[in-house]
Amino acid sequence: MKEIEINTDIIKLDSFLKWCGAVTLGSEAKMFIQDGLVKVNNQVETRRGKKLIKGDIIEYNNEIYKII
Repeated sequence: MKEIEINTDIIKLDSFLKWCGAVTLGSEAKMFIQDGLVKVNNQVETRRGKKLIKGDIIEYNNEIYKII
C-alpha cells in the first residue's frame, strides 16, 4: 500500500489519480473511472468528482493507495 499525502481537506478522485502518478492525463482518469476500474473504500466508483478525504483507500491497476 502506498501512502499519499494531500495538502487539502478533500481531493476529487480524478485529481487524486493524477496527483499520485497513477495516470498522466485527466482524460485517462476520466475513462478509467467511468469504465469502473477504480475502487474507493472497496466499492467501484464511477464518479470522477467523488470527494476523497484522508483515510480513504483507492484501488486502481493492482495498486492500493491510502490518503494521509
